[in-house]
Amino acid sequence: MNTDLLAQLEFWEREKGISKDVLLSAVQESLLAAAKKAVGPARALRVDIDQKTGEIRAIAKLIVAEKVISKHDQISLPEARKIKPDAKVGDEIEVEVTPRDFGRIASANAKQALLQHIRKAEKQLIFAEFKDRVGEIVSGVVRRFERSDVIIDLGKYEALLPNHERVPTEEYQVGERIRCYVKAVEQGTHGPEIILSRADPRFVIKLFQLEVSEINDGTIEIKGIAREPGFRTKIAVHSRDERVDPVGACVGLRGQRVKNIVRELNNEKVDVIPWSPDIKAFVSAALAPAKLKSFDVDEANKRIKVTVSPDQLSQAIGKRGQNARLTSKLTGWHVEIEPEVVVTKGFEEKVAEAVESLASIPGITREQADALVHAGLTSLEDLLEAEESDLAGIPQIADQAAAILEAARAEVARRTIKVGETSTS
Repeated sequence: MNTDLLAQLEFWEREKGISKDVLLSAVQESLLAAAKKAVGPARALRVDIDQKTGEIRAIAKLIVAEKVISKHDQISLPEARKIKPDAKVGDEIEVEVTPRDFGRIASANAKQALLQHIRKAEKQLIFAEFKDRVGEIVSGVVRRFERSDVIIDLGKYEALLPNHERVPTEEYQVGERIRCYVKAVEQGTHGPEIILSRADPRFVIKLFQLEVSEINDGTIEIKGIAREPGFRTKIAVHSRDERVDPVGACVGLRGQRVKNIVRELNNEKVDVIPWSPDIKAFVSAALAPAKLKSFDVDEANKRIKVTVSPDQLSQAIGKRGQNARLTSKLTGWHVEIEPEVVVTKGFEEKVAEAVESLASIPGITREQADALVHAGLTSLEDLLEAEESDLAGIPQIADQAAAILEAARAEVARRTIKVGETSTS
């Protein structure tokens, strides 16, 4: 057992990079606790481990006495002289007090102490190694799932990809290799945890830094990013060198650079946009290829209202309002998009009819119907395809989004029942 213990110490030192002396100290602490139980409260008890043979001995310091009153603290003079021939009363001598069956006890305790200390040391090594790697991209293998969280094997350590840091359109398989952004190293309930992310916008920023040398060397600066993970990202770039086109450099020859990033993001759409200090130019670039007609800028409240021709409205707003929403996030301004008022009776009538149609739905007011139509949601079918988050950014809707969607679903149910009753009669 003793040589086996030394072999284990050497193995863990090589495997985990934990000093043999540190492990030995942990084992000694554990064995000392076991020795105290077996021997009793012996005076100045310690445990020695011979680092050559692995022999374990329990040693106590006892006082030489003419008459032994406490065997845990004292030793008789005749017994003391067997150990130290010149011993005299009052001397303190070291006496081996190793229990007869201590080898079996020591073996179990030593192994347990080793495992506990290794686990503790591993956790501290995680923190020491990864605290300076926050913000980097790492590659790992999907090891297992814990509910909706994913455990990623990084080689020496395991990391956590929480459900809320996953991309909703991605599915992972055990054994699959994926790249993630190191978001944080936190002290969890069971020690330090490496928190990974694929949904964080900084993951995309880091991919651009790795792919585009002009970003890495500081020629091109990333001025902002807005992301809906799995669907679309808008990233604004600016060149510090007039000779370098920031968008062209990021897209790369034949689009190769941005294609590599899109591939890593599993075909998430990525729009590279030229940043401008002029909010009109910036918003125009962010909403492209939609063509904007006019701007109404409110500098004080950082709000900008843009108008587009009716045929450009859906393109400017985007599917479920995504284009407008991402533009607002990217610019830091509240962006409202409205159709240009065309002085033709036909268009006005269409708008009025759409408002009237939505306002006829129980639970939707005329003001809300007007706001919905101007946001591009002109029919009951549009509402059924929308989500609560799509409506939340529309003025006059806000916290009524859920109620409006519920009213739309109820109207469909009512119409379905009505059609059924008509066909039966």
